[in-house]
Amino acid sequence: MTKPSPETAPGTATTPNLRELNKRRTREAISHVATRLFIDQGFDRTTIAEVAAAAGVAKMTVTNHFPRKEDLLLDLHEELVGRPARAVAARTPGESALAAVRRDCLSALDRHDPRLGFAAQAFARTIADSPALLARLRELHEQGETALAEALAEAAHPTPATDPTATDPATDRTDPVHVDFESRVAAALLAAVDRSVFTEVFRRILAGEEHPAITAAVRPSAVLAFDRLEGALGGFAVRPTD
Repeated sequence: MTKPSPETAPGTATTPNLRELNKRRTREAISHVATRLFIDQGFDRTTIAEVAAAAGVAKMTVTNHFPRKEDLLLDLHEELVGRPARAVAARTPGESALAAVRRDCLSALDRHDPRLGFAAQAFARTIADSPALLARLRELHEQGETALAEALAEAAHPTPATDPTATDPATDRTDPVHVDFESRVAAALLAAVDRSVFTEVFRRILAGEEHPAITAAVRPSAVLAFDRLEGALGGFAVRPTD
């Protein structure tokens, strides 16, 4: 499963050139082939050499694009890690970090976003059957909480050291972020709800439930969980209105 990649014309600072597009296509093709093999054969029983052969590329090409075997399947890992942090960075004037994360999570539920655990049952089963993939998924959620804590610290205590050219708060910072205790606690609380929603979606996917039914079942619990955080975090990291 790969993220969509719009093909835009080269020549600007924010759009990929032809070489970058070709690299992206190669990466996506490798990931698609690997995903099929992992589902058919099992993740632990499939080798990188088999993936390379099936994709028609050299083994080194596979490892250059995917240094970690797990990320051949979990190729949305960067978006998974950065999603809550990006929501905080994109909050509207007058909106708190809690409201932004809540809005992003519920929106992801409504659109059956793969970054919130939505997938085909066979895909989810492949992950559930592999200790290595489960461990990588836990690691990604931990990284997401760290990125969220950094975004919250910057939101609550903005500093002039922020790189004005950065476009992605989860990955583009050039200076170390001092994360205060309050921001760490807030990140732990918000990440716990987001991760719990992911876990429940994933559990229901494994049970064979349809995506609309999963959203209908999980959404009320997610709303209640965020509501219960309102007293603690409703006034935290509110974006100024001026």
